[in-house]
Parts: sequence; structure tokens; C-alpha cells
Amino acid sequence: MNTHQLIPIGDQSDVSGARIAAHHLAARAGFDDTDAHRVGIVATEMGTNLVKHAGGGELLMRVVDAAPELEIEVLSLDRAKGMTNVAQSMADGHSTTGSLGQGLGAMQRLSELFDIHSAPGRGTAILTRFRQKRSPSRNGAPLDIAGVSVAMGGEPVCGDVWDVQYRHDGAFALVVDGLGHGTFAAAAAAAARAIFRSRAFQAPTDALAAIHEGIRHTRGAAGAIVDLRVKGRSIAAAGVGNISTAVCANGHIRQAVSHNGTLGHAARYFKEYSYPWEPGALLVMHSDGLTSHWSLDAYPGLSARHPALIAGVMYRDFSRRRDDVTVLVAREARG
Repeated sequence: MNTHQLIPIGDQSDVSGARIAAHHLAARAGFDDTDAHRVGIVATEMGTNLVKHAGGGELLMRVVDAAPELEIEVLSLDRAKGMTNVAQSMADGHSTTGSLGQGLGAMQRLSELFDIHSAPGRGTAILTRFRQKRSPSRNGAPLDIAGVSVAMGGEPVCGDVWDVQYRHDGAFALVVDGLGHGTFAAAAAAAARAIFRSRAFQAPTDALAAIHEGIRHTRGAAGAIVDLRVKGRSIAAAGVGNISTAVCANGHIRQAVSHNGTLGHAARYFKEYSYPWEPGALLVMHSDGLTSHWSLDAYPGLSARHPALIAGVMYRDFSRRRDDVTVLVAREARG
């Protein structure tokens, strides 16, 4: 499930709701009571920190189903003053509010994956992931790929989807935005994703053409697919409609071409474009729920963080907040 559940945190009364939501999400994913309790504790710590240190923020939760085993992901996002020294704030006993000062350290110990980015004036983003029985990760893919997908406020479902097919030397990545928002947009996006998952396509254009034919019964969608080849040091991208695809490397952003049209209704042709993939590069794909005028230049160190954390910060700071929004980020796996 790639759509995040959004839980606004405004005051202490919201924290217990976040804990219950996290526990229920873990239970639905098959976690036992002990592991679900761990997820609930961390959600509680995150919510409490948002109230105490940031005056509020957001928690995003989802089941990560791309790994060999299910994981639970919880992101904490705020736009407060940020931390001047993250390492000091991580140390047990450090507190700025008179508490025990064990919140960040406890989050790290209780989760299988922990990452954080904070900068003065830019707020703080924290990523945690959990696996059943604290098992080690068995995902040996050459790429780390993650995303954030959030429904428009007031809508019960998200009209965007993203998905990944890992290959031996890379991956096919998909982002689709069903026209409009709500139930019918979600149906169009889900139909596109089902076709993408139906087989291993040889080229992005083949996948787009199959999606175009297969979602004619829906209201239609914008979509983009990227074939990222690590050893070949290249990506092949194809898109129809307003899905943005960019490669960020060495301080530069290269935007991929996407043609006008609507998958399922009015897509005249599908063309693939190739771009270089340099060591240390990031792939960013997003729906138009994110502004096109984004940049990571003002976020020192962010590009080195986990892709889910990068996507979370981009959602937090560049979302238009009046549509569904999806951000996918990919980079080469480390170690």
C-alpha cells in the first residue's frame, strides 16, 4: 500500500489517536502485539515531540509492500525552527523542555530503519520503519526507491499511485495521476497500476501504451515510467501528461520530456528519451500536486538521506495542498 495515512498533530489530544492508528496499521499488516506496540510507542514519541518542540506537524503512515517482507513506515514532519546539532539532540539525556530527553534515541532503538534531517529554519523530518520480529532487511535491490503519496484534504482515497518493478540491474518506476481527485481518479490510477504490475515490460513506451489501452473505461490519467539502469549509467523515460520526471546530479536538475495527452483517451504517441545517470544522482518523479518550482539547494545534506525522507521533505515544503500529491525518489543503494 503506497498511499500514506495523514494524521495532523496539533495538540496533545491528537497523540493518542496517532498511537492507535499506528497500532491498527501494524496489526492489519500482520504484526503481532509486541511489534505493533513498538510502532505505537514510536508514533507516540513522534507526536509528543511535534507538540512539545514544533507546535504541531504531521505524521504519515503506510505499509511498505515492496520489500520481501512487509514493513511499517512512519514519517514525522514539521516546519518549526529545526535543530542546530542533530547529533547532540539524538543523545539520551539531552532535552530542551525538561523531559527525560530520550525521544529520538528511543525511536532509533525501537525501529529497524531510522533517518533524520533537520536544519535551522527548515524544520525537522524523521523517518522510521519497522519489520516483524526485528528481522534484517532482505531487499538486495541495486536501488533504494521510496515515495510519499497523500490524498487531497477531505478525500477518502488518493487519485495518485506510484509503483516499482525491480530488475536485476535497476528498476522500472511508475507515477500515475488519475484525472481530478476522489474515487474515480483513484479507480483510473489503480487500473493503470494493475496493468503495470501485470508483466515485465521491455520498455517504458510499451508499458504506457498498454496502460493507455487498458484504462479506456476510466476517466483517464497522466503517467510517466522510467527505466533506470545502474550499470548502463542511463535512464529511459516516457511520459504523457503532467507528471514531472527529473534527474538531480552535481547541483543540476535535468527535466525529462513528457508529451501532452491523457492516458486512456487522447494519447497520440509514446516516445522514450534517454538521459545520463551519474554516480550520486537522484531520480525525482512527482504529480502536479507538487509545485514544479522545487529545489533541494536550501537543504544541506538532504540528498544523502533515505529516499523516503527526501520525498517527505519535498511533500512538506512544496505541496500545493489543493490536490492529491505523490513524490517518488530513487538513488543507488548503499552497502
